[in-house]
Amino acid sequence: MITYNFTDKTAVVTGAGQGIGRAVAEALLKAGAKVWLADCDAEAGAEAGAELAALGAVEFVLTDIADADAVEALRQRVAAAGGLDLLVNNAAVMVRKPLEALAPAEWRRVLEVNLTGPFLCSRAFASLLRARRGSIVNIASTRALMSEPHTESYAAAKGGLVALTHALAQSLGPEVRVNCLSPGWIDVTPLAKRSRRQPATLSAQDHAQHPVGRVGTPEDIAAMVLYLASVEAGFITGENIVIDGGMTRKMIYT
Repeated sequence: MITYNFTDKTAVVTGAGQGIGRAVAEALLKAGAKVWLADCDAEAGAEAGAELAALGAVEFVLTDIADADAVEALRQRVAAAGGLDLLVNNAAVMVRKPLEALAPAEWRRVLEVNLTGPFLCSRAFASLLRARRGSIVNIASTRALMSEPHTESYAAAKGGLVALTHALAQSLGPEVRVNCLSPGWIDVTPLAKRSRRQPATLSAQDHAQHPVGRVGTPEDIAAMVLYLASVEAGFITGENIVIDGGMTRKMIYT
């Protein structure tokens, strides 16, 4: 098992109350980092902060990353506490509706959270990250590369996030490296907030259709976040790394 040392490092993880974001926060805490949990769900964020406190220095800040003022308030708190080494833009929402039923306001909200939010956070924290020669890791999706029906807003936002990644890598380099992860099917049910937590209902077929033989876990994504944020990944920037058990490389015939 690879271990990383993030002692004396500070990270901000958005959407950290549940799922992938919570797994990333936990992995960073175990590696010695101080972690700021940013989430617009007060229940999930407070719960995660309380449960993760045993692992190290962690603080939850209620934050809607689509709100520039809220992001600036978070930046001020992080700056006052000493600075920043890693920003993980993970927070996301999804609306699945037929195209004709998707309201413009719903389209805008998905893009505001999933794409404008990472832009606002990256802009706000850029100077802090430059000062520490830090990094940004964006969490996109394989839906930036392939789609199911009725996911236009989510696919568009995640595709934009992949493009934003390589643009930021050019603008913020060489002081700040910026990379992106595109998860496939990740079972986040064990890391939902307690009021919504349910047993996983994965079937043998769900696992078997993946070339690696299983559905992904939030820890799979967290492990790559830590690698990309580490000194070992110092020659990697502007990349989108797909983590999907091989599904986007699989030819399917009927």
